[in-house]
Amino acid sequence: MHRGPSLLRQLQLFLITACVLVLAACGGGGSGSPDPVPDLGTPPAAPTGLMGTPGNSQVALTWTAPTGAATYHVKRATVSGGPYTQVAAPTAPSFTDTGLTNGTAYFYVVTAVNSAGEGANSAEVSETPVAPSTPAAGSVTITANPSSTKTISKYIYGANIPAVTGITVPTASLTIDRLGGNRWTGYNWQNNYSNAGSDFNYQNDQYLSNSTTPLAAITGPFATDRGNNIAGLMTVPLLGYVAADANGPVNVTNPIQTSRFKTVVFAKGSAFTTTPSNSNASVYVDEMVWATNQFYSGQNVFTSTPNSGLPIFIELDNEPDLWFHTHEEMETSTEIGYNAFFSKSTAAATAIKAQFPQATIYGPAISGFAQFYYWDSSYPTPTPNGNNWLIDGYIAAVKAAETSAGHSLVDIISLHWYSQIDDPVSGTQISGDSSASLTDAQMQLIVQSPRSLWDSTFVESSYITRAVAINAIRLIPRLQDKLAAAGVTKGLSFTEYFNGGNNNIAGLIAQADNLGIFGQYGLHSAYIWPVNDAPYPMGAFAAFRNFDGAGANFGDTSVSTSSSNTANVVAYVSTDSSRAGRVVMVVINRSNASQTSTITGQPLSGTAHLYHITAATAATQGTNIKPVSAGTQAASGSSLTVTLPAYSVTTIDIF
Repeated sequence: MHRGPSLLRQLQLFLITACVLVLAACGGGGSGSPDPVPDLGTPPAAPTGLMGTPGNSQVALTWTAPTGAATYHVKRATVSGGPYTQVAAPTAPSFTDTGLTNGTAYFYVVTAVNSAGEGANSAEVSETPVAPSTPAAGSVTITANPSSTKTISKYIYGANIPAVTGITVPTASLTIDRLGGNRWTGYNWQNNYSNAGSDFNYQNDQYLSNSTTPLAAITGPFATDRGNNIAGLMTVPLLGYVAADANGPVNVTNPIQTSRFKTVVFAKGSAFTTTPSNSNASVYVDEMVWATNQFYSGQNVFTSTPNSGLPIFIELDNEPDLWFHTHEEMETSTEIGYNAFFSKSTAAATAIKAQFPQATIYGPAISGFAQFYYWDSSYPTPTPNGNNWLIDGYIAAVKAAETSAGHSLVDIISLHWYSQIDDPVSGTQISGDSSASLTDAQMQLIVQSPRSLWDSTFVESSYITRAVAINAIRLIPRLQDKLAAAGVTKGLSFTEYFNGGNNNIAGLIAQADNLGIFGQYGLHSAYIWPVNDAPYPMGAFAAFRNFDGAGANFGDTSVSTSSSNTANVVAYVSTDSSRAGRVVMVVINRSNASQTSTITGQPLSGTAHLYHITAATAATQGTNIKPVSAGTQAASGSSLTVTLPAYSVTTIDIF
């Protein structure tokens, strides 16, 4: 049954009609015609995307707000089509209807309301609350070990934000932004000119910023980031040249067109200035960092305890192993080899640390597995399971320089990781799979791919396992073992990484798995680089941060877990140092069928609040994908059993 206008709207219409009749009877107040009827505006359109999630004696509803809505009327019936009874008037586009009878079907519509009145009903949705049964032992058992924990760095939730275009970046879910990529190898901080390299015609231009104010290409994006409580990672140049003009393509033949570039010098050796002359022959790295610090005067951004709580970290250039290709315009006739790069890295770090001893410096920003294995085949005779890779050589060179200097120079070992697993359907690697319509086989390649980061039983199909014959890659523990073998204590960071699945739930699942892995293995930081627009992988951040839309985050301490069937289900468990007894889990079902999983071993007390991301819920959310409430269940003892939809990520907040 259609519900008539609201009481307020009826009263407004009555008064307007009475006024018109009086004016008409009185000759329009002497004007010869009645005054116009006041314009009260237009009621909002019907809400769209109404979804319900049943729970124990409740149904959680969410919908998409129409333009102009101030409040909403939630209406319920026990038969399809009504009559409906209004049960709530929330101001936000969500509501949980409680006190319902389990086993009874309920039918809901929602209207939007503003000062002009009430709009039309939304499409109807029906849900049936269900009493929780005493579940049998889970089909997959997750075992948590509370005696094995690691602190979770908040900087694992990072992105190369300027690389993300055309989507809503979930700023509430991100903690740090990297300004990196090929452009920054030739970035001139004095006037913001840069060189595109092989990305676009090897040209000098103003792509990073049209401003000629020093550092604007850095301080501009960081201003937005810092307004969203997001820290930063800046890149300093090492190769040897930066753009001297913005005049287009540069000749890539040797010798280098020196008139188009400024020479990079690591240590200036004289007084710094924030406004250097553009007529100088050189650009100085230590002065660049000093000028950045001056811009943020008094904030101590290059210390471990910045006043704002938002540090700026420093990375030593970008993908030096590929300079011979990406920056032919700036390399001399002799390609810069790994030994020269090692020397450049330690020299630049020495110059920066002389000014800012507490600065956090990243390196070497190598482009991928083959490169940190053998530097484009030029590093001598590495062996798959030995400590004689290119990255071992880099660690040794840095350690020697640090021993000589008496302090740390490079604090974080940074690498890039784009999954190279073969996709026989597309003929490329899965990191390039961006279609919304993937086969189940393609989805499985993507959702299983994060296992190469840690799993000793997982052997991917890629050039890595074929050419290097390494079997299980186990990348993170392998790198941590290398640091331990070298006798150094340094953090790890993936300053670029991606697994594909831009527009498919498989990409979201893989990215959620990555974030869980980074926390469980204690990475210092990580920065996703989406290959083209990637709303699904970006949506995975919301499973860990702001998953309830009200600021609830994954905990800050990772509890080690293991799964009885890693191929199907994996879980990440955390505790919260600021809230005793609170436990947050992210449970991933990467199989194409529903799974029942029991998480055991972690003491639990209170109520488990569940949030799901599935293919169905994500499909209705456009470019800003996030979890939806999936009800609650009691949590006690040291075991919790949950049902996981196929291809899903479930966040469980227990308190």
